[in-house]
Amino acid sequence: MRRGRDVPVLVERARDGDARAVARLITLVESGDELLPQVAAALAPYAGRAQVIGLTGAPGVGKSTTTNELVRALRAGGHRVGVLAVDPSSPFTGGAILGDRVRMQEHATDPGVYIRSMSSRGHLGGLAAATPQAVRVLEGAGCDVVLVETVGVGQAEVEVASLADTTLVLLAPGMGDAIQAVKAGILEIADIFVVNKADRDGADATVRDIQGMIALGERGPGQWRPQVLRAIASRAEGIDDIVAGIERHRAWLVEHDELRRRREARAAAEVEAIALGALRARLGSLRDGTGLATLAAKVAAGSLDPYAAAGDLLAELDQRSTG
Repeated sequence: MRRGRDVPVLVERARDGDARAVARLITLVESGDELLPQVAAALAPYAGRAQVIGLTGAPGVGKSTTTNELVRALRAGGHRVGVLAVDPSSPFTGGAILGDRVRMQEHATDPGVYIRSMSSRGHLGGLAAATPQAVRVLEGAGCDVVLVETVGVGQAEVEVASLADTTLVLLAPGMGDAIQAVKAGILEIADIFVVNKADRDGADATVRDIQGMIALGERGPGQWRPQVLRAIASRAEGIDDIVAGIERHRAWLVEHDELRRRREARAAAEVEAIALGALRARLGSLRDGTGLATLAAKVAAGSLDPYAAAGDLLAELDQRSTG
């Protein structure tokens, strides 16, 4: 009971800028604590107030350096900024080196910046499973811009696009065929391409390749055409152009009612994920009984097909729910 009463207090303290309260709330989210529904209910009135910007790309393209410089530029513009940096976890130990907090030490004492490193904990897609709820915490804490930096991703790990209002895909010259880098899902999720480390040989060719791929895409009247920008984040060059590009994209989102559509799609995915998680937990409880074991034995013996077995399993789940 006492812990339950603590939730409104934590949210109020987070609203006042208490970094410890924000950390506690995100920890409750990450651990899947039983108080999570209360946390979500307390944060609901503050949903949708932050601009969510996703940064993704292959390892080594400079995502963390770019994020660090974007924080600096956004703070100069008077924004309160939250950063969620997702790091890969070990498939053997489950641990992770949460290095982004170290890389962004210069912002550690700024009360207008909150940085949280999160382990992916084996979750695919470039994010952690708790990232959407962590974004809600930062919105509730008064951040008007939230930067979400993914793990180093490949061509199919594009989950950040379902979470962000604006998605930046970072590339760098000299990391292989640029067409290979931007094909498939990565090409389709980018609102802005950033060719980082643009002082390297091959930067011009990388920009041309991306522009060529964009030109091949079909777009109707008024649809957003991804921008291709250059930057040297290690020297803070091109960061202002990126911020301006983000603002142009936000203006387009508002003008075409795309911001509302994206946020409703984000909410639908979030609700679906929570419902599926609850369903998996219920299905897991069936493992304790004999029903699943009996069905598995029949499938293994060939006397029952897996689809029929799954139907029987769902029927048993329905009976438990109605009972």
